[in-house]
Amino acid sequence: MELDGIDSRRIPRHVGCVMDGNGRWAAKRGLARTEGHAAGEEALMDAVYGALDLGISWLTVYAFSTENWKRPQDEVRFLMGFNEGIMVRRREELSAEGVRIRFAGRRDWRVPRRIVRQMDATTSLTQANRRLTLTFAFNYGGRAEIVDAVRSLMKSGIRPEKVSERSIAQHLYFPDMPDPDLVVRTSGEYRISNFLLWELAYAELVFTEVLWPDFRRQHLFEAVREYQARDRRYGGVES
Repeated sequence: MELDGIDSRRIPRHVGCVMDGNGRWAAKRGLARTEGHAAGEEALMDAVYGALDLGISWLTVYAFSTENWKRPQDEVRFLMGFNEGIMVRRREELSAEGVRIRFAGRRDWRVPRRIVRQMDATTSLTQANRRLTLTFAFNYGGRAEIVDAVRSLMKSGIRPEKVSERSIAQHLYFPDMPDPDLVVRTSGEYRISNFLLWELAYAELVFTEVLWPDFRRQHLFEAVREYQARDRRYGGVES
């Protein structure tokens, strides 16, 4: 019943998700903000299983942005440990489901080395899986990705007249990742917040009032139904 009204022939290949509203969810319950982040783990896992139910091939979630370092130190430390914990707790389970896990973002001095090691271990464990590619945008910013792509392009020695959209795309964090067809943002905020700026040029955007810890696979299904109801013309016109 949950999949009623969804056309299995028009499932978005790649879905991005801005997981927003953890702090507000906790505040409504008189809890610390960190409790909201912790509650978001169940939402993440249910969304992943919903993506598997639908046959979505790529799912990218915004786990920690380059701007999140501005948050209180206690919250940043919690988020570092929490993201590490998800990797350790869930990677075997997700690997058994055929999920490949990757991490997009800068691995600069601010990211603890132990977390980098866990990221590498998780990537290595799941690298052969292809049922779903789950990418965590971690220490990620859309503008930072474009800057890093341009730097990489310049180091390659390309001549200015040879720079193209294709050449820039080939130097993004994951050139093999298809552009998202659908991006979902929770908590009633209507902005992109520096998420996949290059890649979402033609993505369909769906905003929901649901706070992230309350997000479940049925909300993902509703977003896909809305996506399928839209007419994607990519700048063209209907014949």
